[in-house]
Amino acid sequence: MAGSALSWSQVSTTEPVRPGTAEGRKEHVTSVRRAKRRDAVANQERVLAAAATAVLRDGHQVPMSTIADLAGVGVGTLYRRYPTREALLGALTERSFELVRTLAGQAAARDEPGIASLDWFLEGTIRHGDRLVLPLHGGPAELSVLAQRIRAQVHASIEQVVLRGQRDGTIAAGVTTMDVVIFGAMLAQPLPNALNWESVSRRQKAIFLAGIASALDRGSEGPA
Repeated sequence: MAGSALSWSQVSTTEPVRPGTAEGRKEHVTSVRRAKRRDAVANQERVLAAAATAVLRDGHQVPMSTIADLAGVGVGTLYRRYPTREALLGALTERSFELVRTLAGQAAARDEPGIASLDWFLEGTIRHGDRLVLPLHGGPAELSVLAQRIRAQVHASIEQVVLRGQRDGTIAAGVTTMDVVIFGAMLAQPLPNALNWESVSRRQKAIFLAGIASALDRGSEGPA
């Protein structure tokens, strides 16, 4: 019947790949390689997450065996990927900068007053504080080329937010990018023996934002 006829565009002319053919074997190898890459990325993230938890809990001299146990891998596996403690801390720093870069980039892209975007960014540093091992937290002072590049991108995004706030009148003229970077790092690192750090850090965030707000945003003309 004419009404049920399929057009040529609806008919697949591609032959299915048969497992026993050269094309089938190639497709199988490609699929296996992709699965191994996914597994490797997942394993690396699990190790770095465990390392961040251990370092923030026990300090930078935490035994590598403790990190391996927490990650569920053998110590040999950990040393094959990160042959020295410095290499592991460097990887943690790069991972931390990548997390902060994502937050800063999203803050820079938000369509709102600059002070509101800084609030959003600082809230993110509090929320992800248990994943951040940064130079200001005692991480490696000598950064890899990759870490330096990511840090520069973080600073550039934060500068965009600060400048936007200064243009829209919500952030005081004297506020700098480094003011935000340093304070964000402070919020992400709980003080020893501080009770209910999330509540404490959010109070400090509110005080900081009130302090850097322009006189216009505070609803006054400021000192004469």
